[in-house]
Amino acid sequence: MWPQSCVQMIPFRQGADSSGLPLCAALVNSSRVPYSFLLLNLGPNSPPFHNVKRKPSRKQSAKKRPAPHSRKQRNRPGRRSAGSLFEALVALQARLRAPNGCPWDREQTHQTLRTYLIEEAYEVLEALESGDDKKFQDELGDLLLQVVFHAELAREDGRFDISDVIEAIRSKLVRRHPHVFGNARARTSADVLKNWEQLKAAERDEASPSQSRAQSPAKASSASLLEGIPKTLPAVLEAYQLTRRAARIGFDWEDFAGLVEKLGEETAELRGAADSADARRQEEEAGDLLFVAVNVARYLGVDPEIALKRANRKFAARFRAMEEAAARSGRSLADVPRAEMEALWDAAKRRPKLPRR
Repeated sequence: MWPQSCVQMIPFRQGADSSGLPLCAALVNSSRVPYSFLLLNLGPNSPPFHNVKRKPSRKQSAKKRPAPHSRKQRNRPGRRSAGSLFEALVALQARLRAPNGCPWDREQTHQTLRTYLIEEAYEVLEALESGDDKKFQDELGDLLLQVVFHAELAREDGRFDISDVIEAIRSKLVRRHPHVFGNARARTSADVLKNWEQLKAAERDEASPSQSRAQSPAKASSASLLEGIPKTLPAVLEAYQLTRRAARIGFDWEDFAGLVEKLGEETAELRGAADSADARRQEEEAGDLLFVAVNVARYLGVDPEIALKRANRKFAARFRAMEEAAARSGRSLADVPRAEMEALWDAAKRRPKLPRR
C-alpha cells in the first residue's frame, strides 16, 4: 500500500484524460518533468517493438477472427492502448519523483523498496488464489509499479531506464525461443527447458569473455548450471530452484518410490539426531529432511512454496476454529487440556469448508 499523500499526485489541467491521468502532452509542457524522459515511445515503430512483425490488418485477415475476449476489450468505449497507458504510468512515476513531487516517493531508494517488491509479489499470488479478477488485476498493477519505480531510480542515476528493461526482456525471449523464432526444434516442454538452460549457460560464458579466453575450452564452459539462483531467496524457493535446475539436465530421481524411500531415510536420521545432544547435527538433519520434502513436491510438479502457503492457511483456519470452540465454552484455548485440544482439532478438520483468513 502507498501513503495517502501520494494520491494527490497531479492537478487536473487542460489535456488530462477522463481517468484523471494527465496526457503526456500536458506533462511535457511542465517544466517539472525532464522532457527527455517523457519522449518514451512504445508505439509499433519504435524500440523495443520496431523489429517485431506486425499482424495483417483486419481487411487482410478477415478469415482469422480474433478471440471473443479480444473483441470485447478492443470495443470498450474510450479505452486507451496499453502502450499509451504504460507511457502515462512511467511519466506519472517521474512526476512523483520530481523536486515538487511526493515527499515519500522522493525519499525512496532501491534498498527501501525491497520489502514492497516482495510483499507485492506475494499479494499477487494471494489474489490469484482468491479467484477475484478485480483484486488480481489491482495487485498486478501494484507489482508493475514496483518495476517502473526501480527503473525510474536507475534512470535518475544514469544507469538505465524502462526502455532498456523492456528491450532486454524482449530480446531475451526471442533469443531463448529459437524453436519459435529460429530453426531449432522442441517437441515437448522438457525439450524447451533443456534448451533454455543450455542457452543460459552460453550467455553466462559470453558475459565473461576475458575469463573464457584465459581458460582452457573445458574450463571456459564450466560455468555452473546453478548460477543465477539468488541466495536471498527464501530457503524453500531456493531448494526448489536448485533441484529443478539439476532435473532439467537429467539429474533426478528415476521414480517417486526412490524419493519416498529417501524421505524415510532422512526421517530416521533425524530421529537419531534428536536422541543426541548435538544441536548442530539436529539442524543439519532437519535441513536434509526439508530439502528432500521440497524435492518430493517438485517431482510431483507441485510448487512447494505455494503448497506450504496453502498448508499454512489451512492450519491457521483450523487453529482459529479451535479457539472459537473453546471460547464458546467460556475458556481460552490455552486453558483446554491437551486431550481436548486434539478433539477440537479433529472436529475442525471435519468441518467442510473453513473461511480463508
